[in-house]
Amino acid sequence: MSELNLSKALDAAREAAEAAGVVLRHYWRKGVAVELKSDDTPVTAADREAELTIREILQKALPEASIFGEEFGRDDHGNDLLWMVDPLDGTKSFVRRTPFFSTQIALMHRGELVLGVSSAPVYGEIMWASKDGGAWFNGERVHVADTRDMAKASLSTGNIKTLTKDARWAALGAMIRDSNRIRGYGDFCHYHLLARGGLDLVIESDVSILDVAALAVIVREAGGVFTDLAGKALTLDTTSVLAGTPAIHALALDRFSTSH
Repeated sequence: MSELNLSKALDAAREAAEAAGVVLRHYWRKGVAVELKSDDTPVTAADREAELTIREILQKALPEASIFGEEFGRDDHGNDLLWMVDPLDGTKSFVRRTPFFSTQIALMHRGELVLGVSSAPVYGEIMWASKDGGAWFNGERVHVADTRDMAKASLSTGNIKTLTKDARWAALGAMIRDSNRIRGYGDFCHYHLLARGGLDLVIESDVSILDVAALAVIVREAGGVFTDLAGKALTLDTTSVLAGTPAIHALALDRFSTSH
């Protein structure tokens, strides 16, 4: 993909995220009925309308690309470009009037994540990044911290139910004991903090690729490392995250790898 096209795609993703924010803020103020999907996770009219809004903008800007969305699935054109969209990541927070929800939009080109936009419209944050273009927070370029020692590191965990069932749980406990601080910011928030230098490691064991694809681009372009818990590159089937500063990620990966 040329730099010009990537720039155009990023502009479209940012426009789509901002338009989705208008929809989400409307329902945030108004209130919305909650339904349950087949997997017992909540969905609302806000989720659906926001995704339709996003799809319209992305299709107009890049009609040759396929779109894989949380609410309406994947329309596969069989080409090298795939938009990945979660219009309302954090629906459980949204329906409980907690502002920790966001819109996630990423673009994959020939299997590589090349841009990401993460917008938290009520929280007041938008981050974006594109391959070799750096990571940006509300218009300011950002970088991960230079933390190298676990004793000085701040850790954050999100969805970790699966992690409690195997030997890595003990490894996590040891890291918590050895670290400077442990928090559970969750959702977009701890990835934004990581990319901005506010913490040093994020651990999650139960995610969807749509939740984290855009955030992976942002963290990487901010100088961080973003893999699954086994240290593998992200794919459409990824369900876990180990993201951090280069040094702390390496330390954490070593601990998880030797815990089996």
